[in-house]
Amino acid sequence: MSLPGRFISFEGIDGSGKSTQARRLAAYLEGQGHSVVLTREPGGSPGAEDIRALVLEGDPDRWSPETELLLFTAARRDHLERTIRPALEAGQIVICDRFADSTRMYQGLRLTGLRALVDQLHDLMIGQEPDLTVLIDMDPEIGLSRALGRNGGEERFESFGNDLQARMRAGFLDLAAEFPDRFVTIDGGRELEEVAEDVTRAVTGWLA
Repeated sequence: MSLPGRFISFEGIDGSGKSTQARRLAAYLEGQGHSVVLTREPGGSPGAEDIRALVLEGDPDRWSPETELLLFTAARRDHLERTIRPALEAGQIVICDRFADSTRMYQGLRLTGLRALVDQLHDLMIGQEPDLTVLIDMDPEIGLSRALGRNGGEERFESFGNDLQARMRAGFLDLAAEFPDRFVTIDGGRELEEVAEDVTRAVTGWLA
């Protein structure tokens, strides 16, 4: 579906700093006169925020990967209908902290063969990809340490440990290689300002 707005997602392992960079980019673009919608997943609409609490809190074994996939897809569908598509149709820039690529990683890599089901369900119920995905790449040990230090109460996936984070990092880099026309990869293991400068340069060049 071709819409007049622009859809930018931020991806990366937990603690990579992508949420901070998404906020900074939104503020920068608004300062340049763009109309921007900053949102997140899971969440971004009232119904999706309700589902967020279900999937990000509680014991690691609270849900099976298959059940998580259904919950995330339901949240994404509501988010798409109520927030993302209306903004794109209005010609706005949507900046989303995580989108379908996170489901491809966090659920798709946890069981053999589940990635194919993730893609099938996405094609059936979502059918929307970002125009640009900014991957903030980060050493998994450093990222996990940062994430666990937040103590925000939404640490169910962080509690799976460093092995999952390492697999997610490798998986995100594989996705960037699989979809080079959509992904730009930024080294997140530097000072915040350095990362922000590279993000701004990459996005403004793409918008131009």
